[in-house]
Amino acid sequence: MQGLEYFLTAIVSFVTDPMALFNVAWATLLGITVGALPGLTATLGIALLTTLTFHMPAESAILVLVCMYVGAIYGGSRSAILLNIPGTPASAATSLDGFPLARSGQAGRAMGIATSGSFIGGMIGMLALALIAPVLGEIALSFKSPEFFWLALFGILISGQLTTTGDSLKGWIAGVLGLLVAMIGQEGIHAYQRFSYGWTDLSGGLALLPALVGAFGFAEIIGVMKARNYETAGRAKDRIIPRPKEIWRYKRTIARSGLIGTLMGLLPGVGEDMGAWMSYAAAKRASPEKDQFGKGAPEGLLASETGNNAAVPGAIIPILTLAVPGSAPAAVLLAAMFIHGIRPGPMIMIESPAFVFQVVAMVFMATIAMLVFGLLLTKPLLRVLSVPREKLMPLIFTLCTIGSFAIAGREFDIYVMLFFGVTGFILREMDYPMAPLVLGIVLGPLLDSSFRRGMVLFDGDFTGFLIQPISAILAAACVIMVLASVPFIRRPVVAGLRRLTGRGGADS
Repeated sequence: MQGLEYFLTAIVSFVTDPMALFNVAWATLLGITVGALPGLTATLGIALLTTLTFHMPAESAILVLVCMYVGAIYGGSRSAILLNIPGTPASAATSLDGFPLARSGQAGRAMGIATSGSFIGGMIGMLALALIAPVLGEIALSFKSPEFFWLALFGILISGQLTTTGDSLKGWIAGVLGLLVAMIGQEGIHAYQRFSYGWTDLSGGLALLPALVGAFGFAEIIGVMKARNYETAGRAKDRIIPRPKEIWRYKRTIARSGLIGTLMGLLPGVGEDMGAWMSYAAAKRASPEKDQFGKGAPEGLLASETGNNAAVPGAIIPILTLAVPGSAPAAVLLAAMFIHGIRPGPMIMIESPAFVFQVVAMVFMATIAMLVFGLLLTKPLLRVLSVPREKLMPLIFTLCTIGSFAIAGREFDIYVMLFFGVTGFILREMDYPMAPLVLGIVLGPLLDSSFRRGMVLFDGDFTGFLIQPISAILAAACVIMVLASVPFIRRPVVAGLRRLTGRGGADS
């Protein structure tokens, strides 16, 4: 009941504050625009906007960033439907059925369905945030150094496995590269310099935001300029606001996709794109019209958009309770919280319980704004898709450069941004995912300090990391995940399960 009181108080404070309403409006609209433009991502939008919020009050800054986050994930569906080019990676599954609908002259209907799914998914995720965060916060109070070490390692492993379409090894290599980058600079216990080689700029470590802006911003610029030009499939000339019965028809798909998306958001480093793909796959498997998927099925479009937007609040849950990001955009949001003096983690439900429900209220306000803009301003917003990329990309590069420099006023951060941009582009060309790399940079200090602190507490005896129930479960999950990815171990197990399943079916 106290949580509900905090939530209602936050809603009233936002609704009665004209400046808060203004911030919700412009940040959500900007997020939708950023998400709709191919080549820009939610991560880049939040990173660039973070550099502009330094002088804002902490609550206003987080409100603006949450609205940007929600708006950008939704905005990616615009270009996915009209151009068959996802504006963000989270909208890749949306293009499978959204673009065929647009090609058949139903662009307005497709965008209305996508908007409805995004709104419902956001609300499901918001409820999960309100219900799960306090419980997870209490559980997190029992976490000590071994548990945080295994949690960080588990996050990198599962992110590397789920964000690669083929070999999990590439995802794990990207995660290890992120961990190595996080080791540069002074370590957290004795301030001993590592891998700085006498270079003063490296002794403080590599800043997170310039690295993220480079990996997701400059790398995207290079990739977009390399790609071929795109053409619009069609404009929204039909009905945009869907009929309620059309949405109600797929209520089970919506509920399933909302739960799957929230779960994918909860898993460290997995994020919105996996929420969309897993929801889409589950909907296709359960649908009696599975042959229509990929040809313009409203159910597939609804599933993907519900899943990726439910993952947004889901990814915020581990940020608040564990200080572990659920996705790449959430990693930037976590960094912004630290910049503004907010300390998420296990103690937040004791020190600042009201802030958790303020974030729930922020998600609620952003989701409402997303619905309003999505239904009423669809046609005007589509004009941004006609901006030539030759004019857009230099502007984005300028923002990347200014944003990287503005964080600390160091020219060195611009070089960090350029380095990670070129490196990120090369890794993408070789099919290495970026999410594990980013998660490695974010979780590196947590993993390092937890391991070294635990070794001090246990007098160098690593078995201390395995004797507690939670740490033992997390350690077992890490080992099983690695073993399950080894082909000569996975194949016999899968074959045995298939034989067992077939035998069971025959007996019944």
